[in-house]
Amino acid sequence: MANKSIYSKPEYFYNRELSWILFNYRVLEEAKDKEIPLLDRLKFLSITASNLDEFFMVRVASLKDMVQVNYTKKDISGMTPQMQLNAINKQTHELVKEQYDTYNKLLLPSLLKEKIHIIDHHEDLNRQQAQYIDHYFQSEVYPVLTPMAVDSSRPFPLIRNKSLNIGALLKTKAHNKDDEIKGQFRELYMAHNSGKKKKKNHVDIDFATVQVPSVLPRFVEIPSEEEEAKTFILLEQIIEKNINKIFLNYEVLSVFPYRVMRNSDLTIEEDEAADLLMEIERQLKKRQWGEAIRLEVEDSIDERLLRTLKENLCIKEEDIFKINGPLDLTFLMKLSGLSGYDHLRSKKYTPQPAKQLNGEEHLFAQIREHDILLHHPYETFDPVVDFVRQASQDANVLAIKQTLYRVSSNSPIISSLAEAAENGKQVTVLVELKARFDEENNINWARKLEKAGCHVLYGLVGLKTHSKITLVVRKEEDGIRRYVHLGTGNYNDSTAKLYTDMGLLTCQKTIGEDATAIFNMLSGYSEPAVWNKLSVAPIWLRDHFIRMINRERDFAKAGKKAFIKAKMNSLCDSGIICALYEASAAGVKIDLVVRGICSLKVGIPGISENITVRSIVGDFLEHSRIFYFHNNGFEEVYLGSADWMPRNLDKRVEILFPIEDAALKDEVIHILDIQLKDNVKAREMQADGTYYRLKCRGKNKLNSQQYFCREAITVTESRKHTPHSTRRFEPLTHEEEDILS
Repeated sequence: MANKSIYSKPEYFYNRELSWILFNYRVLEEAKDKEIPLLDRLKFLSITASNLDEFFMVRVASLKDMVQVNYTKKDISGMTPQMQLNAINKQTHELVKEQYDTYNKLLLPSLLKEKIHIIDHHEDLNRQQAQYIDHYFQSEVYPVLTPMAVDSSRPFPLIRNKSLNIGALLKTKAHNKDDEIKGQFRELYMAHNSGKKKKKNHVDIDFATVQVPSVLPRFVEIPSEEEEAKTFILLEQIIEKNINKIFLNYEVLSVFPYRVMRNSDLTIEEDEAADLLMEIERQLKKRQWGEAIRLEVEDSIDERLLRTLKENLCIKEEDIFKINGPLDLTFLMKLSGLSGYDHLRSKKYTPQPAKQLNGEEHLFAQIREHDILLHHPYETFDPVVDFVRQASQDANVLAIKQTLYRVSSNSPIISSLAEAAENGKQVTVLVELKARFDEENNINWARKLEKAGCHVLYGLVGLKTHSKITLVVRKEEDGIRRYVHLGTGNYNDSTAKLYTDMGLLTCQKTIGEDATAIFNMLSGYSEPAVWNKLSVAPIWLRDHFIRMINRERDFAKAGKKAFIKAKMNSLCDSGIICALYEASAAGVKIDLVVRGICSLKVGIPGISENITVRSIVGDFLEHSRIFYFHNNGFEEVYLGSADWMPRNLDKRVEILFPIEDAALKDEVIHILDIQLKDNVKAREMQADGTYYRLKCRGKNKLNSQQYFCREAITVTESRKHTPHSTRRFEPLTHEEEDILS
């Protein structure tokens, strides 16, 4: 790259963490949008809370670790870890305030209009409701609780990560003379054991805590004051009201809920771990003991109680979040599924049959006829599940090889792999044990697969295997044939209904050879010198992207048309961004769809004026990675598992695969173009880093996600009249276009 330093000035980049916070604001916008059904808005607010939890447990925790070891290297935007923490602290406090303003000022009043009432405090209950929750506490809650007192003989207990707890300040009751003497004796005994002398007239105040049971529903329906209404109260309020029944011999001076976030970024010494699976299991247990990095409390908390928590949890003042409302808004996700209120949420979309599959012929026979492109969740994930299932039962299949990063809790793919091994096939599965927050789930699956007779790999030392690939080796009349599935998303049949992803089913010989080479590389057998069609990180992929970007740059310099269009989750790799800046400066038109983090700046004079960045936040989570290069009219289109991030290009096993069939290539370009025309759910980055919502009303509205839903339904309906047609992406008729408009 010519004089990279021109394009790598810190002022040309946004900090990735602050960019992520902006993304969470975009999600929060959905919770505020009055055009979105009310219960869906609860869901979006819940997502912002869940996102923030993970952000603190991993990203903020990592920065705190850096500060503790005096790491002062600046990031691409010129910020040290301490500078980042200071900025994050300010912006996350503002974000949390906006979350609760949204909850209190927008959502609660809207719920009340729909006769859905959430009681803020147990003091607001009427007599009937109070009696109801007292009975509920006694029969359902009390048997599950474990109160823990803290005094000189009982140390401050471990407060589990993300758990909701209730803290209380207590003093001993003295009902009569005997009790008073016993209380004085207890105080003297405790003072003697602690080596402290009691002051005259000293009031002994104890701290106690009880965890709000996660095994019980967070919100409880109680009798309503009006007909056809639903009233709920949160579990912590039920416990607060009945706290005296837990601490019978004490007077409760104050009681408030609190919640702790801990450092959950696992540190795994893979080189020194004799058994990676056992090492990860050991590290998982430490997640509950990690350093406390965030404390959430009610804004009206007793200062004495707060001081006790602050001292015992070793929390700094800036890491305390005083909240005006219920802690942990993730409970809203379940509330959004409230039965009987379908009119308050979007109609659930049913994924349609794949356009190119007829649903009757054997899947392998259809793949032999032509490559098959899949677009989830608009098209069902069933063909991917069927691909593995049919392979497990097909007598001609000799071997199945697959990488698994995240799978569902009751995965049909896992069951098929186990069945294949039991049927005597060679089954090799790479289960990525280091998939964050899915480690425990993946350990369980790995053991199940090993028990079934599968050969289970745990990945490469120092790398996460993030690629999504399945290889089926089948014996046929003309010899051995390899069938391959490649995807942009995980082999998770549950999230495939919520995430937008794309996949390719093919039996191209060259891709089959590359697939074999990948699995040989993963098992430690060999590393190919060249690839036929696939590009693989961490060794080859970065250079491949840079070459394609620079090729467009050279076309632009030669006065030829030059375009780049790309869609991904995140963009924060400085090398890629510098290459894009250089291409833009040469005249390449670059249109990017980046859902989350984006460290690239648009509108820099002479550098990024030819670049647009937009983010789409809608009902589905945008997850596919698509890359288009004009190539002087010989268009190249790729799908892959990698974002343009250092971790994907340098520290993970990722796969980029080409779409070469002309009809499929046109379809992928069509998908990109529709997203670039979205003016309902898209936000476009401005030169100052803010995102402007491209909201259009009337005839010209285009919601890309709804468009793809309608398009898939239209194709399904038309196929009812020609049931044997595979509809290989023929252009829509005028009637179909009318339906889509």
